[in-house]
Amino acid sequence: MAGRYVLALDQGTTSSRALVVDARGSALATAARPLTQIFPQPGWVEHDPEEIWRTQLEAAREALHRAGIRANELAAIGITNQRETTIIWDRGTGRPIANAIVWQCRRTAEACDALLQAGHQKLIQRRTGLVVDAYFSGTKIAWLLDHVPGARAQAEAGTLAFGTVESWLIWRLTDGVVHATDRTNASRTLLYNLAEDRWDPELCELLGVPASLLPEVRPSVGEFGTASAEKLGAPVPIAGVAGDQQAALFGQACWSPGMTKNTYGTGCFVLRNVGDRPPRATDGLLATAAATASGRPAFALEGSVFVAGAAVQWLRDGLGIIRSAAEIEPLAASVPDSGGVRFVPAFVGLGAPHWDPYARGTIVGLTRGTTAAHLARATLEAIAWQTREVLDLFDRESGGADELRVDGGASANDLLLQIQADVLGRRIVRPTNLETTAMGAAYLAGIGGGVWSGQDEVAALWRAERVFEPALPASEREARYADWRRAVERARGWAAPSVAYSSI
Repeated sequence: MAGRYVLALDQGTTSSRALVVDARGSALATAARPLTQIFPQPGWVEHDPEEIWRTQLEAAREALHRAGIRANELAAIGITNQRETTIIWDRGTGRPIANAIVWQCRRTAEACDALLQAGHQKLIQRRTGLVVDAYFSGTKIAWLLDHVPGARAQAEAGTLAFGTVESWLIWRLTDGVVHATDRTNASRTLLYNLAEDRWDPELCELLGVPASLLPEVRPSVGEFGTASAEKLGAPVPIAGVAGDQQAALFGQACWSPGMTKNTYGTGCFVLRNVGDRPPRATDGLLATAAATASGRPAFALEGSVFVAGAAVQWLRDGLGIIRSAAEIEPLAASVPDSGGVRFVPAFVGLGAPHWDPYARGTIVGLTRGTTAAHLARATLEAIAWQTREVLDLFDRESGGADELRVDGGASANDLLLQIQADVLGRRIVRPTNLETTAMGAAYLAGIGGGVWSGQDEVAALWRAERVFEPALPASEREARYADWRRAVERARGWAAPSVAYSSI
């Protein structure tokens, strides 16, 4: 079956993963390497680009070894990645000029405030579909150019290259031959004109980003060069690329308008397919490019929650009340509810629908009777309530949806998904394969590499494993939601400068 396998590279915030998939859509083997989190200052998050590359290559080689597959048996490579994370490197040497600034990093919040105060929000939102926030790449690029000695002059001279993680991996895999991205990743930069499908010169000038830095934008299925033989043992075409959340939307077969998925990872990312026309930009929600096999642009609404699984990690690493993430489910299930505790895990600010970079983590409702179990349950509830805030906006903008398809590591938690069904009042559908982000990249590459003929053939590979139906009475659900919203208000603006923070 030469050329009937696909290698998916899934470079995430906390790990670099690889997955080998066969023509039946079955995962033959996986491998992963952890990625070091660097916190130079409160609210700052960095990664070492060389570690990103090294761990991803090691995971790819190990996955092939475990699957018993040689590189010359691969039809294609697919890449999916943590989005917005910003890397700048020297075109001549290939060396990064600094650590990557991770999507979670809040160091450019004041630069975003300046853009807002100058009245640029509406222009940026209308053209990019995004809000002005430190989450996105544009202000990160400018920060690096202004804080790394000589970087801006080098950029103006055309000797530096910018990329989010997929561009960095493509560059390294192709030995610097290809400097490219796809629409889904380009649409997360504050520099990409969503309707016109191109980098926007006016926005580049506004944010102080020389156009010479930027990669070529290509469809998610297509030619992204060839990984050189020395990387995996044989030359392999790179045929599919998408940012992690759009890859998960594709992997969940959410190809019709209205279909919605939520990925429970480090953060929570809710995307709804809205078809082939850019959605109207609104406060609170993002408009973004969706991955498609047709080559034509497609679009989605997105709500980004910055902290979901990261809150569980904090219980483990920060408080030590669990030894592994898996322990949170039995601990939380040992109490019938959170005992009135509400936890807002705004460790790096709040994303959708608040977009408050100055919010901070807050726990309210503590009593002498509060236990670790109550806090564990409040953490799962926080993930579910944040998702509801996003879905409420979705429903107002594009109508309701009967179900939510879920994936990501935390979606293996049955209690979390039952809580999610209860707070939404709609069914939650979990697929048989939770690796939907990597599978989305595999599907895109497999279509590009000829393993599958198109989306119809891939759709038959998706199957539901379990459906969670809501059981909480509506009156109780709404009372608890009101409590949650009160807690959010207490978290907002906590770390604001002396000038009071006002929402956009």
